[in-house]
Amino acid sequence: MSADARLVGFDHLAVDLSALLDSYAPTEPDQQRLRTAYAAHLRAHPDAVAKAGPPAHFTASCLVVDPDVERVLLTHHRRARQWFQFGGHLEPADTGIRAAARREAREESGLPALVPLPGPVQLDRHALVGDFGRCREHLDIRFVAVAEPGSEPVVSEESLDVRWWPVAALPEATDTSLRSLVEAARRALGRTSDRAR
Repeated sequence: MSADARLVGFDHLAVDLSALLDSYAPTEPDQQRLRTAYAAHLRAHPDAVAKAGPPAHFTASCLVVDPDVERVLLTHHRRARQWFQFGGHLEPADTGIRAAARREAREESGLPALVPLPGPVQLDRHALVGDFGRCREHLDIRFVAVAEPGSEPVVSEESLDVRWWPVAALPEATDTSLRSLVEAARRALGRTSDRAR
């Protein structure tokens, strides 16, 4: 299948992602480099917004926090067997990248009222380890959403568990990328980052 054929139904997402990357203005040098690399990858592979595109393709995710930003809601991913924020591949019905992150967070958490902040809080490019088929690398666009007080999650079929974790006591095997996302989310919501260890 050609790149043009893979882009059918996803072209609006390529346009939205291009605009999102143009407006994303991080202050951290590593995020600036990733923004530049993402934009170059999108220009070279506009079909990378589709899972059927190249093995390195774009995804959207959402870290859910409580109103005090003292706890984060994480999913114990069925395939990866690790704790992560909610997220996944873009779908043709998504109206944009943020909408994809919102859909993933709502589907995987069971919380129907989640709405991510307007812009991403972080970009993260990571290789995949485990049974992910032809997917080899995700270029993730990461958002944050604040849950309503007292929100109780529901475990989806994609997860082994969904649970609230204190920011200061994340799961023991949490990787540095998730810890970094928690810090970025706290900064975006006006909280200091010294609580996320």
